[in-house]
Amino acid sequence: MEEQNIIGSEEWCAFDELQIPAIKARIDSGAKTSSIQASNIKRVIRQGVAWVDFEVNPVQDNRSVTVFCSAKIVDTRNIKSSSGTIQKRFVIRMPMTIGNHTIPIELTLANRDAMEYRMLLGREAMEGRFLVNPSKSFLLGDYDEATFFSFYKHLYQEKSGLSIALLATNPKLYSNKRLIEAAEARGHEIQFLNIQHCYMRLDAQTPEVRYRGGKILQDVDAVIPRIRPSMTFYGCALLRQFDSIGTYCLNSSSAIAQSRDKLFSSQLFSKNGIQIPITGFAKSPLETKDLIDMVGGSPLIIKLLESTQGKGVVSAETNKAAESVINAFKSLQANILVQEFIKEAEGKDIRCFVVDGKVVASIMRVAPKGEFRSNIHQGGTAHTVKITAEERRLAIKASKILNLDVAGVDIIRSNKGPLLLEVNSSPGLEGIENATGKDIANAIIMAIEKKLKFVAKD
Repeated sequence: MEEQNIIGSEEWCAFDELQIPAIKARIDSGAKTSSIQASNIKRVIRQGVAWVDFEVNPVQDNRSVTVFCSAKIVDTRNIKSSSGTIQKRFVIRMPMTIGNHTIPIELTLANRDAMEYRMLLGREAMEGRFLVNPSKSFLLGDYDEATFFSFYKHLYQEKSGLSIALLATNPKLYSNKRLIEAAEARGHEIQFLNIQHCYMRLDAQTPEVRYRGGKILQDVDAVIPRIRPSMTFYGCALLRQFDSIGTYCLNSSSAIAQSRDKLFSSQLFSKNGIQIPITGFAKSPLETKDLIDMVGGSPLIIKLLESTQGKGVVSAETNKAAESVINAFKSLQANILVQEFIKEAEGKDIRCFVVDGKVVASIMRVAPKGEFRSNIHQGGTAHTVKITAEERRLAIKASKILNLDVAGVDIIRSNKGPLLLEVNSSPGLEGIENATGKDIANAIIMAIEKKLKFVAKD
């Protein structure tokens, strides 16, 4: 075989009929069939022949650049993915150009958003044509960033703004109104979606999210979830569905679910070396006394596993009171955490607002007299505070452990150093924006633009 027919572990491919001038492909002789990233896949009948309409995002980590494609369906196959799951996929046949070679290949349409490459070239396409040198890359030619950008420049500028959905339940809340204002101010189209009015169609070929009256939500670039605790299960189900149709979710369903589970998140923090107040968890009432002793005795804090804004959090001043409260919760089959009380915090905590891996604002929250909870919803007051480098690192690390793009990280100062209280996946904006004067809503919208590599139209 000639030297020119040797390819590397990754190469640039092109599909003229699909108007895709360049897409980076991973060369994988272990996979039989080639595949290409596709979303919004729809089977249609044209003059008695089955076709498939779909969208390709040829630029990795950028869903704002979309190529609309259409092709005849040549087959439908069950394909085992790299994770071992069986997926039913449409198969199309299309001429592919790689280097100076143009060859017909079969492609399955697959959701490859989570993969490093938007295309995989399998051994069927390579047999009798190419040998692979896995230690090399782009043996048939490479593109610099400027050249690659030029292929899709017209698509970058096609939209004057992104299509964003705010997934929540109350459009009148301060945080929701601010996010809508910020998105519109930056030239984006934003719509409010009431979680309770969204529903979904589960289907291998054409999964959908629909809204009240049957509107199909298929052209949404990004979703901002603002899910209240009572809607966690359904809200996370909707986010998984949005993700399956190629919509970027600012805070994923899995990140939100684990942040809402105080036991699971505490275990993750402990596992990753983050200092938290000593915390206990038990099921049997027989262990109540030892549970209290384990966290240092009274006074102590008792928390429901799923709570927010200080609700479901109580303090017990004596061991006897703690036993009564704990056993009362257990008699109601409620899952609770028992946590040491940090006296030296003096009813104060620090809320760090983290956006895209950076602390964009911080406030000190102070509990009202006679109250241990410093939450603003519980009557607490707030003022700006200068956090230490250690507190900043703690806030960023905690949000990363939970994979949250946006998080409210609560920290208290103790004699042992800063301790992490909890991480909120839907932090409110009112208290921190009013206290700091910072435009956090704008920072959130800018984080979405960065993630989608959105380029504003001149």
